[in-house]
Amino acid sequence: MIIYKCIICGDEMFSDIYKILDTGIFYEVEGKMISRTEDIDDSLIGGNASAEEACDGNLSSTVSGIDIVLNHKLQEVPSLDKKAFLAYAKEYLKTVKAKLEESKPDRVDSFMKEAQVAVKELLPKLKDYQFFIGESLNGDGAMGMLNFREDGVTPYMLFFKDGLEEEKCVLTAWKPSGARPCISPG
Repeated sequence: MIIYKCIICGDEMFSDIYKILDTGIFYEVEGKMISRTEDIDDSLIGGNASAEEACDGNLSSTVSGIDIVLNHKLQEVPSLDKKAFLAYAKEYLKTVKAKLEESKPDRVDSFMKEAQVAVKELLPKLKDYQFFIGESLNGDGAMGMLNFREDGVTPYMLFFKDGLEEEKCVLTAWKPSGARPCISPG
């Protein structure tokens, strides 16, 4: 499995379990609406069990939403107007450019040209998008832009491709030795 993480803050944004389209500047990640039931261990909810009535069973709750958001604990940020989006994009693209200069200098010029075109194309459609950042709530990091296909049912998210790094995870049986199952490429 490959996990795509923000190069700025290290937050996990999505993985290769989804349908991913590489548009050149973006990864377009297609998700789906899901509902799942999660058990809540009520023994962790304070109180003195010896002084209270015993509770039979665990509590459960149903969570509904977009699988990419739920699975990777993405956090929604308020809608961005044109001014706020441009301010974010300016700083974010500058940071990604600096990271590319260190790791992939041959990619810098084409990234900046493609990114400027992409930002201009997104501006008139901003009201159609919801914006999500990673679990750490680092506003300087990668932002996923959520929209729906023409069918109005199928969600997809856009992520600037060059703002992410891939981490290959090898699924192995748990070993008490504490071996880390995920390894970075290279």
